[in-house]
Amino acid sequence: MKASTKTGIFTDQLGQVGIGTLIIFIAMVIIAAVAASVLIQTSGVLQQQAQSTGKQATQEVSSNLVVKSIEGVRAKNNATDMAADVSLLRIRVGLNVGSSPVDLNQLIVTITDGANTNDLLYANNAKTHGYAMKDFSASNNASVNLNKLLTATQAIPGDNAKYFFTVEKVRDDDVSFTQGNPVMNTGDLAIIYVSTVSGSDLSFATIGDVSTASGQKDSNLDIGPRTSVTMVLTPESGATTMATFLAPSSYGTKETVQLYP
Repeated sequence: MKASTKTGIFTDQLGQVGIGTLIIFIAMVIIAAVAASVLIQTSGVLQQQAQSTGKQATQEVSSNLVVKSIEGVRAKNNATDMAADVSLLRIRVGLNVGSSPVDLNQLIVTITDGANTNDLLYANNAKTHGYAMKDFSASNNASVNLNKLLTATQAIPGDNAKYFFTVEKVRDDDVSFTQGNPVMNTGDLAIIYVSTVSGSDLSFATIGDVSTASGQKDSNLDIGPRTSVTMVLTPESGATTMATFLAPSSYGTKETVQLYP
């Protein structure tokens, strides 16, 4: 007996049609477009933030000053009549390999002799105290500014020796370093001058090549023999640099004393 089989094709010609379905479809498209736009915008912001953070991190690591040497200069009247203490520091600095430019106008030099501490600004920096160093020269005459650092005073903030430092370029191949804009690039070499005139050594006629005519001001520091000195250089961005030295047990008859390294 043959089995009875039935085959049939079911057709459904009905579909979801109408304005409601169209509205739902359009809404889904709009939502997808908005979501894609938000994702693209968010990824762009994150990428910019990552690039900025990476750049800042690289600058913090690589942009820093390197102290090459520190010399101490004693005030004197003549070759046999010298101050008992160091009256001026000559700090030779360069930049680390791969460093970004460093603006010395924003540098803070913190120096302590164990008893007193001075936080020094560059002589042309007028933002902290409201005034730059009195009689500062923005030309390349570094000797004039050094003289004012050692001898001048002003109502605010007071004796220049306690609040400021000056600089002089030694090597500047691209001729971009000036007293008014002391920006160091890779390969540059400069001298930072820090006054360390002691209150007991104010009557000498000269300090190095500067004629003070016994008018030097007290720096509030005292770097005599066996004095332990710590100095920290803090740039606007980048790593800080520290230099520590112990003054010799005797300065003897030397006008210039090697203190670091």
